[in-house]
Amino acid sequence: MAELLSLKEAVARLVRDGDTVALEGFTHLIPVAAGHEIIRQRRTGLTLVRMTPDIVYDQLIGAGCASKLIFSWGGNPGVGSLHRFRDAVQHSWPVPLEIEEHSHAGMANRYVAGASGLPFAVLRGYTGTDLAAHTDTIKPITCPFTGERLAAVPALNPDVSIVHAQRADRSGNVQIWGITGVQKEAVLAAKRSLVTVEEIVDELEPRPGAIVLPSWAVTVVAEVPGGARPSYAAGYYERDNDAYQAWDAIGRDRESFTRWLDELTGVKA
Repeated sequence: MAELLSLKEAVARLVRDGDTVALEGFTHLIPVAAGHEIIRQRRTGLTLVRMTPDIVYDQLIGAGCASKLIFSWGGNPGVGSLHRFRDAVQHSWPVPLEIEEHSHAGMANRYVAGASGLPFAVLRGYTGTDLAAHTDTIKPITCPFTGERLAAVPALNPDVSIVHAQRADRSGNVQIWGITGVQKEAVLAAKRSLVTVEEIVDELEPRPGAIVLPSWAVTVVAEVPGGARPSYAAGYYERDNDAYQAWDAIGRDRESFTRWLDELTGVKA
């Protein structure tokens, strides 16, 4: 059964220096509060994994938490580039960042393979792209039945997967609805998992289109109201578009970012 802990306790217990960590969420239910707690606890050397890294990954990278990023598309959605990400790749600030780039389909299939206990996934999705020429974890493979040339990608099995959801019950069963992305697969593929939720309730009420992560699949649940802001949580609050706009100016400049980081971590200027 999943354990119920505070966010601070959960990150301290589950996330270790050098871990491979996935914080998944697609357009909404992004575990921003958990990412900020990783920054506060000064984790370093992390391999960060995500299909669509956005501003919380920019923040983690700028804070020096990451040594590698495994991803597909990356950016500040609706605004532009991730400037801390760019600075780390181009100028190794604050530390060098290795990148491993895949397609969305490749990343999703890697999670599915990890969740299924398989060593790799096979897909057609890289045909016509040059990603295979730049990414060592994309390999050609021949179908033994048809002779078709396909692409193989290794399973993803993060040390820790972190997702945000709407509700959990007191036994640690988690209920998610809306755009669910690969949250389920990321949790099932991981060695350890943390789910932050808007609220813990006595009983999960049935909801159309919802999925339930059973308690046995989750290591820790932490109640964190507003834990996805500035992204949104369907049924709870809307996306804060102004915060994404504001991040562009903060992330663009090292001094502005450093002031933001000091405020987040409680360091006095």
